[in-house]
Amino acid sequence: MTEELEVREWTVEESSAKERIDKYITEMWPEEISRSQVQLWITGEHVKVNGSNVKSNYKLSVGDRVEVIVPELVSVEIVADNIPLEVVYEDQDLIVVNKPRGMVVHPAPGHSSGTLVNALMYHCKDLSGINGELRPGIVHRIDKDTSGLIMAAKNDKAHASLAAQLKEHSVTRRYIALVHGSVSHDQGTVDAPIGRDTADRKMYTVKEKNSKHAVTHFTVQERLRDYTLLELQLETGRTHQIRVHMKFIGHPLVGDPIYGRNKGLKLKGQALHAAVLGFIHPTRGEYMEFKACIPEELEELLIGLRSR
Repeated sequence: MTEELEVREWTVEESSAKERIDKYITEMWPEEISRSQVQLWITGEHVKVNGSNVKSNYKLSVGDRVEVIVPELVSVEIVADNIPLEVVYEDQDLIVVNKPRGMVVHPAPGHSSGTLVNALMYHCKDLSGINGELRPGIVHRIDKDTSGLIMAAKNDKAHASLAAQLKEHSVTRRYIALVHGSVSHDQGTVDAPIGRDTADRKMYTVKEKNSKHAVTHFTVQERLRDYTLLELQLETGRTHQIRVHMKFIGHPLVGDPIYGRNKGLKLKGQALHAAVLGFIHPTRGEYMEFKACIPEELEELLIGLRSR
């Protein structure tokens, strides 16, 4: 019998009535999770509505009590790839890596190698199993073409601690980004909920219905004629949050293939770098903070803009 790790519950509100159960859980889950993972939980009878098992296509009603019993995963089967990693910090509980632009964080169906997880499996051998067989150790994500700091847990205790800190918004996450246009305010906050775009499920947008609270703080570092270099701090961690929020205020990221502008500077992916990561160590209880310099490609781009 599978050992139960934790239980999460929600009561369905009117805005989610008639929504499929698998879609609802995917949108309500505080961390990034795939719909296919939720469907596996449903098939394995780890999801109940009003105390009863349901199918993935079950349509919710107002007042339904949704319960997810998250199973503990005891084994992970992923190909370990000997991919070089820039390790910023490592101990028996966790590892912090400076991820290069272009590297996917975790495998997906049909794409089982070449990711950060594959590299970590080779480097660390042991990683936590909380997030499933395709995402061992992964506590949070950054996009494929976003470079910078990401942490991974080596055991379930460390994973639970780091995930709780993310949920409580106590993890320090500061990014450097180059955006289109001259941002007029030296400092500002974007407080706008984010949800999937109904016209394209691969995209996210600012919306009121079926969305999650999202807050991004920004500070201007440098204005470069038609561009602005920003430092951004995440208060929440929604998928594509910085990219969506910057587009929302009219300053999309340079090079962003989804939310950006098809003109101006040419980059292979968005000009976004996770520069600072700070958290409480899950065992020692002390605050730790790490920094990573912006990648060479972005630095050269900035030098070129400054010389204009």
